[in-house]
Amino acid sequence: MVAEGKCLVRRENLVIFVTQVAPGDVVDLRVTKAKKNFLEAVPTKFHKYSDLRVTPFCEHFGTCGGCKWQHLAYETQLKFKHQQVADTLQRIGKVALPEILPIQASPDQTYYRNKLEYTFSHNGWLTNEQIASGHNYERRVLGFHTPARFDKILDINHCWLQPDPSNQIRLAIRDYALEHDLPFNNLVTQEGFLRNLIIRTANSGDLMVILQCYYAHDALFPLLDYIYERFPQITSLNYVLNDKGNETFHDLEVVCYKGEPYIHEEMEGLRFRVGPKSFYQTNSEGAYNLYKITREFAQLTGSELVYDLYTGAGTIANFVARQAKHVVGVEYVESAVKDAYVNSEINGTTNTEFYAGDMKDVLNAEFIEKHGRPDVIITDPPRAGMHPDVIARLLEMRAPRIVYVSCNPGTQARDLELLDEAYRVVKVQPVDMFPHTHHVENVVLLELK
Repeated sequence: MVAEGKCLVRRENLVIFVTQVAPGDVVDLRVTKAKKNFLEAVPTKFHKYSDLRVTPFCEHFGTCGGCKWQHLAYETQLKFKHQQVADTLQRIGKVALPEILPIQASPDQTYYRNKLEYTFSHNGWLTNEQIASGHNYERRVLGFHTPARFDKILDINHCWLQPDPSNQIRLAIRDYALEHDLPFNNLVTQEGFLRNLIIRTANSGDLMVILQCYYAHDALFPLLDYIYERFPQITSLNYVLNDKGNETFHDLEVVCYKGEPYIHEEMEGLRFRVGPKSFYQTNSEGAYNLYKITREFAQLTGSELVYDLYTGAGTIANFVARQAKHVVGVEYVESAVKDAYVNSEINGTTNTEFYAGDMKDVLNAEFIEKHGRPDVIITDPPRAGMHPDVIARLLEMRAPRIVYVSCNPGTQARDLELLDEAYRVVKVQPVDMFPHTHHVENVVLLELK
């Protein structure tokens, strides 16, 4: 098992990356892509199944684009994720590493997500079994993308990722739309009325629904009224009108139709306000594990100045603020910085401040002179990792400790190699936030040499 959840096989000096298999499977392969140094392939026939395999619990496994590791026992998944972190840091980072700590498991392996996005389609994907049956299936669907297909949506009966009433809400909206013959999304021509559905379920019990439509329609408010009446658990019901070429709506108005325009997540006595545009870790209990490790690695005593880079809505900043003297957060998204200030305010946190802007531009000499040289830097960048200019600034600042939180060990390893000029890796802690997928978080503690 190698990167991106694929398996590797070597045959006649060829390297072949294979999807939808497990180590130990004996299969016939069909090559789907040929590159100079490797091939990509999919299985066409299984001659023998691996002893590592278990029976997937979801009826949509293999067709839906998510949860691609359901055919592996969870302990096996953790083993491969730990191996992935070790292999990636050694192969790309090429820096001296301590023994990598055992991977932290997700507290929940099903119903662990607090946010899911579904897409409407007027021409839903049919499985091979459905095609073979000859039945005339309803093609207007509400579900998930099939792998590598932007225009094909699989209707979902039950998703094991998000707790109730997520499934009931999705099915009720789909059935209402069918009953009232509402126009579903055409993903190719980008026409139709119903486009996208987002459901957020907070551990506080709050529940947010966001319905995204291409345009205003006489049926919009009756549909929203129906949802709100059918599911009184909803505390924030919103809609967005979006006729853009993509489903992002950070630059659009989100209208709160019923309830409050936000929900709350809770963690260790703290409350975090989450709006329709807010980022929050999608595994709430897993995020608590991740943040505790981050705080432990930071080794705070109450006297430290902490820089929290890529702070988002200030969740880590507020989480560590009680153990620090002062926390300065920097984030690219301006609306997230507003959320960060709100989160400090509602938690009575007075030793935080936040700044919006491009990290490589904000984190300059004047900024450091104004706020002081940090004792600890916590950095949690996006999948692309840190810009070289940001790394150069970290090397100039020479903070005694850096805690690097990453959702992409590949770019983290690249950055560790650049930081090796001044820092040594002291601890490495993988954390599983996404069971049944190949994704893994990793926390690294660096100390000044």
